[in-house]
Amino acid sequence: MYLKSLTITRGDGVIIRDIHFHAGLNLIVDETPVKIGKETGNNVGKTTVLKLVDFCLGARAKEIYSDNENKRNEYKLVKDFLVNNKVFISLVLKDDLLQEKSREITIERNFLTRKDKIQCINGSMLTDDEFEETLTDILFPGHYGKKPTFRQIIAHNIRYKDVSINNTTKNLDHYTRDDEYETLYLFLFGCNFEQGDAKQELRSQIGIEEAFKKRLESEQTKSAYETALALLQSEIEELERKKSSLNLNPNFESELDKLNQIKYRINLTSSEIGRLELRKDLILEAREEMQSGQSNIDLKHLQQIYQQATSLVSGIQKTFQELYDFHNQMMETKIRFISKDLPKIDEQLNAKREYLKHLLADETKLSAVIIQSDSFDMLEQLIGELNAKYQKKGEYENTLYQLSAVDSKLTELNKKLAAIDDDLFSDEFAQRIQDQINKFNRHFSSVSYELYGEKYALKVDPKIVKGRPLYEFTAFNLNFSSGKKQGEISCFDIAYTLFADEENIPCMHFLLNDKKELMHDNQLLKIARLVNAKGIQFVASILKDKLPEELNKEEHVILKLSQDDKLFRIERGD
Repeated sequence: MYLKSLTITRGDGVIIRDIHFHAGLNLIVDETPVKIGKETGNNVGKTTVLKLVDFCLGARAKEIYSDNENKRNEYKLVKDFLVNNKVFISLVLKDDLLQEKSREITIERNFLTRKDKIQCINGSMLTDDEFEETLTDILFPGHYGKKPTFRQIIAHNIRYKDVSINNTTKNLDHYTRDDEYETLYLFLFGCNFEQGDAKQELRSQIGIEEAFKKRLESEQTKSAYETALALLQSEIEELERKKSSLNLNPNFESELDKLNQIKYRINLTSSEIGRLELRKDLILEAREEMQSGQSNIDLKHLQQIYQQATSLVSGIQKTFQELYDFHNQMMETKIRFISKDLPKIDEQLNAKREYLKHLLADETKLSAVIIQSDSFDMLEQLIGELNAKYQKKGEYENTLYQLSAVDSKLTELNKKLAAIDDDLFSDEFAQRIQDQINKFNRHFSSVSYELYGEKYALKVDPKIVKGRPLYEFTAFNLNFSSGKKQGEISCFDIAYTLFADEENIPCMHFLLNDKKELMHDNQLLKIARLVNAKGIQFVASILKDKLPEELNKEEHVILKLSQDDKLFRIERGD
């Protein structure tokens, strides 16, 4: 899939920009004249063109008018212009730029909300969930709802954030876990693992249990609680012996013991209620995350998309109803899985609260009777000490019970995860990964040698993260020199496109790159020749004074910007 055009249009129909792309090198150039003491290239919109393409592919609108270094800072002038003028962006993707009748995908989005929001694919209005689902089904058929996500898959095609400009393989945000990178690169290199989703669900469950255990042990470890409980039990027994040595009438002793036990059960029950509420909150948080991926599909819109798809692609055997049912069943299954303990927890909470109410009533009655006894003064100190000890005992016992339950659950989950890892790290599967990496490296080393005279390669190493095995994919220089990170990244992205085509793996055939002025002229010229020869679309933003003269031609430049003619032309009022 290639970029065909990007159009920026005001709500009144006035076209602000109409950018057309072609195969090979596509340059976005800042032509602002260089002045002594002043830098060129600030805020003319070079990077924003790349952001707008990304926006049409599902990125947040805030990326367009936020400061890259501080997301809390917004460019109010740009935001107000986009909103007040009802600006919308139209991106056209095309399967083959050289084939006039090849499939085209038109994506339209604006920066408004609610009823004024425009979010269309091929003319059909879509919700946020439907938008990502439709994009995924069009560009990576059958993959929606699976890991990695659509946005993760295309991340290496769109590099304008610092993390993606400076990192070859770990190009997602800083919060991405190692196991998510593992899943991503297994997918990218055609090593699909059937239990990948199950592995991600187990990791999610393990994360919840570990977070719960961490909260339980925020003050002391399990062994510390066990030691403290043993000492506490000894102290309680000693106090009970002192209390039993007093000369009390049988009724008073019985009533006092009963009150003491009631107080103990009150403290224990209160503690249990707190623990149940904590577990319920953690499950609800996890379910809310899951529900963010669920969508209520508009069947009429989906049918329109399906009819368009069947008219363009032959051999589709699944009905739109089957696709709809499969999606919702999958999401419902995940939500049921994460929520299966909620009814039981609610039932336990209701029972515990009702039980606590009765205990409190009994405590009030017994306290009134005992206070009237002449022996109360003699036992007041012992009662106070015992109450405090029993309260602590209840808290410790309940904490230990919760920790034992968590440990048991973690053991069960880790056992299931270990069974999956046995398959994932089998000799057969490891060899399959290495075979795919070897195929990729033939392209990677060839491209890097052509551009830099050095050979880059990708390696995969098993490593242990938090006690669990993972595959880690990293690039390195076969000549063991430092090399150029910018060049390594470009070589990787170009090589992957060639590899994916060779292996019939769906991929985007465009590469968006920011700050190419950091690359040496000679390498930029070689990239231009290579992508033109291979039919890869390489879109780059660059300063004119850093642009090699050989590339400063109309056939390469798709957009010229300057301080006098910025992307949105806000200052000019066109």
